[in-house]
Amino acid sequence: DKPLYLKGYGVREGGKSDPVDAETVFQLASVSKPLGSTVIAGLVSDGVVKWDDAIIKYDPGFEMDTPYVTRNVTIRDMYSHRSGLYDHAGDLLEDMGYDRAGVLYRLRFVKTGNKFRSQYAYTNFGVTEGGVAAAKAAGKTWEEISEERLYRPLGMNSTSSRLSDFLARPNHARGHVLIDGKWEAKYQRDPDAQSPAGGASSNARDMAQWMRLHLGGGKVDGKQMIAADALAETYRPQMVSNPARDPATDRTGFYGLGWNVGYDELGRVKLSHSGGFDLGAATTVYLLPSEQLGIVILTNTAPIGVPEALAQSFLDLATYGELKRDWVKLYKEGFAVLATAGRSPIDYSKAPAQPAPKLANDGYAGAYHNDFFGDVEFVAKDGGLVMQQGPKKTPFSLKHYNRDVFFYETAGENAVGLAGVTFTIGAQDKATSITVENLNSEGLGTYTRVPDKK
Repeated sequence: DKPLYLKGYGVREGGKSDPVDAETVFQLASVSKPLGSTVIAGLVSDGVVKWDDAIIKYDPGFEMDTPYVTRNVTIRDMYSHRSGLYDHAGDLLEDMGYDRAGVLYRLRFVKTGNKFRSQYAYTNFGVTEGGVAAAKAAGKTWEEISEERLYRPLGMNSTSSRLSDFLARPNHARGHVLIDGKWEAKYQRDPDAQSPAGGASSNARDMAQWMRLHLGGGKVDGKQMIAADALAETYRPQMVSNPARDPATDRTGFYGLGWNVGYDELGRVKLSHSGGFDLGAATTVYLLPSEQLGIVILTNTAPIGVPEALAQSFLDLATYGELKRDWVKLYKEGFAVLATAGRSPIDYSKAPAQPAPKLANDGYAGAYHNDFFGDVEFVAKDGGLVMQQGPKKTPFSLKHYNRDVFFYETAGENAVGLAGVTFTIGAQDKATSITVENLNSEGLGTYTRVPDKK
């Protein structure tokens, strides 16, 4: 029931000398999820809300794609990733510049089919809506209730669910991305839209205090801050998240409420969660409740598996006195595969030897609409085409690939390199619709031309 080790390594920003210490504040990314489920456990403990309360009980304006799912989806469904939303639904909307309300509104256009409560799909904005509804039950915003119910009572004085608070801390770490083999502090990730799922920030000292709360059954320094059974509910497996490849020998992984729940080779419950921003954060937490042991590792680089490898190595050493696997190698290989996810099978940097000619730019230019992604406009400029995307009309220059296919460089947390934009041509050599490749993984990436105003 005490921190055995608190230490910082490296520097807060590459090229500068300010050191990382136990007080340095990092963005937590998805380690915000078990932190947030602790907040809700506190509200459950207080009798303010129940995990099985319907979302619309507290947020009546929220809708899913069907009246049935809208009426029945609960805070538990959202926090266990079984709402029927597809994996990471809404993340691309955040990249486009939609705020929290804008993203949550547009989830109603996602077809859930028969996936409600039948399939696991990791969704930041599903969790966000669950947090928003629970906070509304308390008459607060998520940022307010997190501070009032958890951070302040627990003495987590450097922890917040607001980006502005993180940036205001003098001792905070800049996020870094790898460019030409060198780590650079190029971007600042703004996760406020998905604060319950990924927007918290904290330091090692505060997170150690939070681990004490969990390992102590909700009691810290003799005070019962959250009922033990309310916390324990977050550890109960709700959905299979990682099916065993060989059920005869492999262990199945589960998701609880904001926690990954697993069992090690000794039969011990292992609670964990990782977080990552491709724009510069990688974090992890592991708890072994039966051993009263936990570790949190916070880093300020894009995810390459370092926190997970260190944490698993620590658990091996603590359990066996030796490393059972080369965790660094294993996670490095795994994260290298993840880094290629979503990339186009077409190498747009290599144009066809004899590309078919495109139409005149006027044939493509105009406004197009998509219920989920909103409006996009193509503008002829300096002999080329510019795509203006999202509520801020962020410009992206298009380059011609072949006939009516163009490509552009994606940007933001979910960037996947070069992606195609394909125009469908109708009468009078005018495009009638467009499909944006990186937005179309779930078949939602087609926009229809809006008739020109007379």
